[in-house]
Amino acid sequence: MESALIIFALMLLFTFLGLGVYATVKVVQATKRGVDRTITQARRTVEDTALRAKSFGQVGVPGALAQLRLDLRTSMRATEQALRDGVRVDASLHESIALFERLSAHGRELDDELKRLEQDPDRGRIAERLPDLRERTAKIKQAADSLRWAARDRAQRFAQDDLSTLSAQIEVESDALRDWSREPVDDLAAAAAAWDAAQANGAAAGPAQAPGSASANASGQPSAASPARGGDQPQALNPAAPAPQYPWQKARRPESTT
Repeated sequence: MESALIIFALMLLFTFLGLGVYATVKVVQATKRGVDRTITQARRTVEDTALRAKSFGQVGVPGALAQLRLDLRTSMRATEQALRDGVRVDASLHESIALFERLSAHGRELDDELKRLEQDPDRGRIAERLPDLRERTAKIKQAADSLRWAARDRAQRFAQDDLSTLSAQIEVESDALRDWSREPVDDLAAAAAAWDAAQANGAAAGPAQAPGSASANASGQPSAASPARGGDQPQALNPAAPAPQYPWQKARRPESTT
């Protein structure tokens, strides 16, 4: 029994150790990817800044090569970003991303070639190849721009369609809310009209009962409101009670006093 408990405890210990090692490896890999991504972005930013400075500061072949590289890299980067952002909401862009990967291979090849030509001292040969390099750069750039704008137009069309559908639904809901808000008003108006009619009927029934009671008294039948005969006299016919006397009042003089 004790050996089984020890084995179980060791298994738990090794399991926790394995999980800890796995989590550590994952954290290290994620950190390494983040650092590599940061380094790549920083290197790209520095290189783009250098190319921009060469394109503006140098003339002739070096400036032309730098401008070609800058245009190519800017177009490819913008297209990649647009496709990566669009595929999160539109799965049909996966095929466009596959085409862009093939285009990126040609773009990287041309960028590497332009980078090597920047270090080549034979400016004459490079000047002869500039028309072909410009043509290749324009083709790749045009293809990348076409993919990017197509993806943006597709996203904009989807947004407009969704907005139109949402606006129609909101209009229907607004009409329903307006119909619902008018129903209580109609009910209150009907209730008020019924109450006014009931009040008018009650007022008409009150005066109609008075002549009936008068005719009953004229026929000799005592009404419920008539005073009772015999010892019960109406309060109005009884003599008035003497006024109370208070100590501070003078005594009333008798009538026989002269």
